[in-house]
Amino acid sequence: MRVEDIMRKTVITVNPTTPIGEALLLLRANRIRHLPVIERDILVGIVSDRDLRDALPSRLITHDDDETVLQKPVADIMKKHVITAHPLDFIEDAALQIYEHKIGSLPIVEGNRLVGMITESDLFSSLIELFGVNRPSSHIEVQVDDRVGMLAEVSQIFREAHVNVSSVIVYPCKKANKKNLVFRVQTIDPRAVMQLLTDKGFTVVGPTEGEVFL
Repeated sequence: MRVEDIMRKTVITVNPTTPIGEALLLLRANRIRHLPVIERDILVGIVSDRDLRDALPSRLITHDDDETVLQKPVADIMKKHVITAHPLDFIEDAALQIYEHKIGSLPIVEGNRLVGMITESDLFSSLIELFGVNRPSSHIEVQVDDRVGMLAEVSQIFREAHVNVSSVIVYPCKKANKKNLVFRVQTIDPRAVMQLLTDKGFTVVGPTEGEVFL
């Protein structure tokens, strides 16, 4: 799945001269946490709700220049080095960007032109859909030898059981020369296919019998 498939194409933006107070109202009115800063259709910065909160006068201590702070331009507090993504990037690469840089959103650009926006929430929702957990299904985890063709061999068992697979995740096992295959399958009761896997000599890690209907 590409970034362009999940990005928000209608993006609330400000320009460098937008007052801090006005930017804060935009965040609150639209229930968002980040505002890209645009100048002549080019992305030049970004401000977050945290940036704005840090710039605001204290509620506990008033100063003569409190109103002046609210009228200052966002250019004074915006981050000029912006981490971005391209519409054709894969969503897992975008997720890695957000994870590595500890940021809450990614402006999507073509050249320097802003064309969309994705947030942590957008990525989280997309991953849920990719894993198939938003539809009636069951989780089956199988431990296999770490060799070529094991995924195809296990998948053949699901075909024999006439059970459709929504998603597959492969991750390393703690045991040497083993790996775990996690299947999300479109059946509410996976016991029959679990038994078939066991009969074929595969090690079913989970769910256990008691967890099947949890």
